[in-house]
Amino acid sequence: MFTYSTQTVEEILRETGSDLKNGLTETEARKRLEQYGPNIIAEKKEIGVIWEFFSHFKSPLVIVLLVAAIVSAFLGEIRNFLVISLIVLASVILDFFEEHSAGNAAKKLKEKVSVTATVVRNGQKCEVKTSHVCVGDIVFLSSGDLIPADARVVEADDFFVNQSALTGESFPQEKTSDTEPESTTNQIEARNMVWFGTNVVSGTALGVVVATGKNTQFGSIAKSMVSKEPKSDFELGIVKFGAFISKIILGLVLIIFLGNAIVNKNILESFLFAVAIAVGVTPELLPMIMSITMARGSRRMAKQGVIVKKLSAIPNFGSMDILCTDKTGTITEDNIRLVTYSDIYGRENEDVFLYTYLNSYFQTGVKNPLDRAVLDFRRIAIGSYVKVEEIPFTFVRRMMSIAVMGQNGRTLITKGAPESIIPLCENYQRGKHRARLTDVARRQAIDTYERMSADGYRVLAVAIRPDLVAKKKYTIDDERALTLLGFVSFLDPAKHDVKRVLEELRKHSVVVKVITGDNELVTQKICRDVGLNPHGAVLGSNIGSLTDDALGALAEKTTIFARFSPSQKNRVIAALRKRGHVVGYIGDGINDAPSLKAADVGISVNDAVDVAKESADIVLTKKSLTPIVHGVVEGRRSFANTMKYLMMGLSSNFGNMFSVIAAVFYLPFLPMLPIQILLNNFIYDFSQVTIPLDNVDSEWLRKQRKWNFKAVKKFMYIFGPISSLFDVLTFILLFSVFKLAAPAFQTGWFLESLATQTLVIHVIRTKYFPFVRSRAHNLLLISTLAAVTIGWIIPFTPIGGIFSFTPLPGRILLVIGGLVLAYLFLVEIIKRLYYKKYEMT
Repeated sequence: MFTYSTQTVEEILRETGSDLKNGLTETEARKRLEQYGPNIIAEKKEIGVIWEFFSHFKSPLVIVLLVAAIVSAFLGEIRNFLVISLIVLASVILDFFEEHSAGNAAKKLKEKVSVTATVVRNGQKCEVKTSHVCVGDIVFLSSGDLIPADARVVEADDFFVNQSALTGESFPQEKTSDTEPESTTNQIEARNMVWFGTNVVSGTALGVVVATGKNTQFGSIAKSMVSKEPKSDFELGIVKFGAFISKIILGLVLIIFLGNAIVNKNILESFLFAVAIAVGVTPELLPMIMSITMARGSRRMAKQGVIVKKLSAIPNFGSMDILCTDKTGTITEDNIRLVTYSDIYGRENEDVFLYTYLNSYFQTGVKNPLDRAVLDFRRIAIGSYVKVEEIPFTFVRRMMSIAVMGQNGRTLITKGAPESIIPLCENYQRGKHRARLTDVARRQAIDTYERMSADGYRVLAVAIRPDLVAKKKYTIDDERALTLLGFVSFLDPAKHDVKRVLEELRKHSVVVKVITGDNELVTQKICRDVGLNPHGAVLGSNIGSLTDDALGALAEKTTIFARFSPSQKNRVIAALRKRGHVVGYIGDGINDAPSLKAADVGISVNDAVDVAKESADIVLTKKSLTPIVHGVVEGRRSFANTMKYLMMGLSSNFGNMFSVIAAVFYLPFLPMLPIQILLNNFIYDFSQVTIPLDNVDSEWLRKQRKWNFKAVKKFMYIFGPISSLFDVLTFILLFSVFKLAAPAFQTGWFLESLATQTLVIHVIRTKYFPFVRSRAHNLLLISTLAAVTIGWIIPFTPIGGIFSFTPLPGRILLVIGGLVLAYLFLVEIIKRLYYKKYEMT
């Protein structure tokens, strides 16, 4: 590969077995894909369904249970072996089925926004997934495209590529088809090669693919740098919680094991009991609940026009409290129309339109709706003009130029931001003549431009440099001594529904900030029109002297950021994140890609340029703020339902550990047999699978939610002991008052424990009184009631004998039922007191 830059195009085509006109045949492309594999870099390997199923047995708890089952079988406890094995198998099947379904749903949604490349196959242009690009493919490249593979440039027209992903160089590099000299040593800098993972800034090109996937320059680097995506704030919180709960469980289980072994003198039974308790109190369903919650949330979001590429972005979506957005196409219609073409006095001038038309017609760089508006406004005959050269647009200069040969010789036509072009002008067009651009004339031009901007128009300045000296190549150094012709103005009206959507975002505590390359006058006018009520405006040129801390403080109280470059956008996003905000960014252009990566939630649209779409976490099927409201709600719904499972486990399971410690030293027998605990845990887990479907209180959805580990521990410390209190009351009543023997006592605590920990979800799922102001989803109601009913019926069936249960008399069942109701009532009272003083998140 390292010699491709020094070879001729003919030699490369011969070596890759390709043809410039016809490309590869579909048959040959399939053969190469089978031989060399898909064009992907170090992507996570897909595992088969069977291996995926067996991977669920890797859970430490599952392994411990299987060891316990084997030990039981070895010691002749066949019943224990069978029961433990069946419960483990049923749990794994449940876990596998739900996660597999969730994963498939997420994968199908992600495929909807896969990036494609334009190649020649069988002599015809066609779109293929980038993973299907292979060596020898002839690829077409234009502004906004991601380079799909390493390729040798065959043809290039003002072709500039951003290689910062490989070289760190921030400025785009021009690429040509010229063969490099043999002395070229740094192949990355070869001007006739483009590399996988970089992106086209402007111009067009044709290339022949010479390397794909792991064989690319990017692939060779990625091999040693493959790592999982960084975890979101919510995921880090879950990991931190998991480590915390594991330490507590380990310590308490050791106490339970040692204490029980000393009291009951049965090492195996004590071991099985301690393991069963560990399983019973561990929130082992948490990963599955999270996966299902986010996958189902992503499916609901897809129906509203929001496609989630990365499931972990959903909780971040719910936590988002600041949304940074561009103006064009999001707040406005993105249906730009040319309105006026005038001289510096605001008078209509045909020369202004002619030269604007020539510039827009001949330019091949960044796709620009303003240029389309110019060409759609009116067609004029330009057959006498020939394009000589193009100086592409850059986001630093905010202008671009075209050199043409016409009736008046060579002329450079420059079009762009008025504040960038006016300082480069020495003259201006007055009628048919040129005049010196005096301070008075310059002030007149600026006044005209500002008046148009204040009226809500997007304004571009147009200038020419006539009598251009002929030379081989023109550069930005030739954009000087210009003659200012005047201005063209465009109107992009605000969307009719954006006012309502902004109000919805405001109700959901999401602050909208506009970061745009446009000027502050146009942006302020549009913001006022849509009811955004801007609080201050900052220009990109004014933040250079600010520290990041000062910028963060300014950004928090500012609504409009005008004339901002991509790097300046990144600074604002980073400064806001540093101050504890969860920041979303919506964009669809080449210059938006860095900001999409920098934000907590990168949001793009399905018709965005490839580099923007690839950088985003969330892709909208249409560029509008409306689906974002749905996304925020679903993110908060997913967060809420995950927290419900955690809070439920903390309020009951955690308390059970203290109950068991008390029971070990209070009772002369085990409070519940290991197989009974495992059965209890399985039925309980089954009841909670429907939590991801649960309804969420509207008040919960109105405010952004962030992981709060202190609040989680506080909830555990308050509600765990309540559960323990009622367990101890149960022990006293069953053992000391009713004088029950071991089988009856174990049956009684099984019923009380299952009912309390299963039904408490209906109390803690809402701040309000359950079943009145806030009602659970029907499926959650059915699953919890079914679980309790099944658990309470089992002791009265032949199955009960397998688990050493015994039927209880009615009066004891009534007492247990009373304890359950009293527990739920007390939790309701404490919950109300808790929420008066604390917020869960």
